[in-house]
Parts: sequence; structure tokens; C-alpha cells
Amino acid sequence: MESAIASGLQGLLLGISNLTLGHVVMILIGSLLLYLGISKGYEPLLLLPIGFGAILVNIPLAGLMDEHGILRYFYENGILTEIFPVLIFLGIGAMTDFSPLLENPKIILLGAAGQFGIFLTLLLALAVGFDKLDAVAVAIIGACDGPTAIYVSSKYAPHLLGAVSVAAYSYMSLVPLIQPPIMRLLTTDRERKIVMGVSRQPVSKTTKILFPIVVTIFASILAPIGTPLIGTVMLGNLMKESGVVERLKSASENEIANIITLLLGLTIGATMEAHKFLRAETLLVLGLGLIAISLDTVVGVLFGKMMCVLTGGKVNPLIGAAGISAFPMAARVAQTEGQKYNKKNYLLMHAMSANAGGQIGSVIAAAVMLSVLTGMGIVGG
Repeated sequence: MESAIASGLQGLLLGISNLTLGHVVMILIGSLLLYLGISKGYEPLLLLPIGFGAILVNIPLAGLMDEHGILRYFYENGILTEIFPVLIFLGIGAMTDFSPLLENPKIILLGAAGQFGIFLTLLLALAVGFDKLDAVAVAIIGACDGPTAIYVSSKYAPHLLGAVSVAAYSYMSLVPLIQPPIMRLLTTDRERKIVMGVSRQPVSKTTKILFPIVVTIFASILAPIGTPLIGTVMLGNLMKESGVVERLKSASENEIANIITLLLGLTIGATMEAHKFLRAETLLVLGLGLIAISLDTVVGVLFGKMMCVLTGGKVNPLIGAAGISAFPMAARVAQTEGQKYNKKNYLLMHAMSANAGGQIGSVIAAAVMLSVLTGMGIVGG
């Protein structure tokens, strides 16, 4: 009897005896993500499940990511099959209004300029020793688009999924802190005070319906490997703009998006096992991700300055910072900065145009990089 009790007590202590310093550190990191999501409101829809998933997977002997573990099941059938990120894109498309972009099409150039940091960071990642596929996964953090980063890293660098995802969503939430100093450094007081006029070109319903169809065809032909991304975004947007499938549109932006967001966050957190996450490589990923988003902002603002010159001072360069895909946060940052220097400055709709262009640009940038790698024979088509 005493032996049985002793054995039982030993069983109870197995978890404690197998708890390592790495487990403790990762549980604290998971708790930090929970704090940022709950107390600070930083991307709570994802940081909360990611943080909790990180805690769960670092409980000794819980086995949640073992061969038959429940989180392993979600990982293999949702992440590795690309189902989760693709369905998230469907919801994003159903929630996105491209009208501001269609009212002022030339602003899409800022969305393209806002992706240059991705390619510059790709070169940096290669220079510090990442192989080609890992470098692409790290560079795509600069898109400031969590689903795109998840799609690329899960498909071509799954061992970096946790670090890339945490970096992408953390920096998305920190855009209001990262961008303003760069915006102020690169613009003059006169430029920040430029008032942009209101667009007088209403967009017809036909144009709104044709836009996702045309973008899908041309972007997919340009970079076929990105068709799952651009196709689902534009399908969601077509359902929104057509007005004939309200139930499908509503399900895409609500029930489907909410369920997938929860499972996606938990699964990303489950990739943050101590022995995989606590490496020097993770710090490099975080550092390069910050560089990527900063470079995106720099190039976007500089391109905005060039447009300002070419238009005779009609474009406020601050909206160039909204060319990244952190929608609509980056647009709000441009509006806030503009108002600081001129209370009559209402840049939001113009910045939203650049921001919408950045959403499309980030997906196309990822697709182009992967298509180039496919053409080089580095990845399969």
C-alpha cells in the first residue's frame, strides 16, 4: 500500500521534475503575449490564443504536439495543408473595402513602394546566413500581414513558423510606435501640413465587382504560386461587392474567420516549444522583421515625397507610410500624424487607399518571390 502511494506521488511529481528552465522561459513569454493582448490591446484576437498555446505546449509531458496530440492534429491538418491561412484570407477579403483605392488608383503605387523593405530584408537575411527559403520567410514579415507570413513560413520554413508569426503580429500591433519617428525624420514641417483634397470620382458597382476578378486573373498569371492567396482575398471581396451572397459573405467574415483565428492562434503558439524557439536564430528573425517593417516605412515615405514633387505639392508624403499591409492601423497612424501638424488635415481616406494597395502588394510580393524560387527550381510548383 505504501509502495503504491509512493508511486502515485512520484507520478504527480513527474511534471515538476521534467520542468526545465526553457519551459519556464517560454511560459513567461506566453504570459507576456497574454498581457500584451489583454491589458494593452495589442492584436488580442491572435496574441491571446498564441500566448495560451505557447503556455500549453511547454507544460512538461502534456504531449499536445506529440504524434497524436490535439494541437499536432490542428497543425498538420490546418497549417501544413494551408487551410487555416487561406480561409483567413477569405475573411479578410470579405471585410475589405477597396473603394478608396479605386477612387484614386495612382495611390496603389504607394502600396507597391511599401513592399520594398521585404526585398531589401531578403538580401540582409541571405547575408547573415539564412538559406533561401528561410530568408524569404523572414523577409515577408515586412509585409506586416500576419496571414501572408504564416502562409509562406508554414509552407517553406515550418521550423520558423513560431518566430515569424510572433514577429509579424507583434510588429503589426506596434506600428503606432514604429512608424511615427521614421515619418517625422523623413518629412519636413511643410510636407506634413499638406492638405489633400477629397476625391470626386465615385466608384460604380460594376467597377467594384470587376476589380477582384481582374486582379485575380492578372496577379495569378504574373505569379501563379500565389493564386491561393490572391484568389481567396478577391473571392471574399467579390462576395462582399456583388451583394448577392450575403450569407456566404457574413459567414466568411464572422463564423469562419473567428473559428480559424482561434485555431490558428493556438496552433502557432504550439510551435513555440522551448527547444525550437529559444535559439539565437529567433532573435535574428525578430531583429530582421523590425528592420523589414522600418525599411517599408522609409521607402513608402520617400516615394510619397517623390509623388509630392511630381504633383506639385498635392500629395502629403505621410500617407506613404500606409503602404504596408497593417490594415487599417497604418492608415490611422498617417491620419494621426497629419492632424498633429494641421488640424484641417484629413488624410484617412487617402491613407486607406495606400493601405488597401499595401494589402494587395504584400500578397503579390510574396507570390513573386515564391514564383521566382519555383522558376529557379528551389521549390516545387
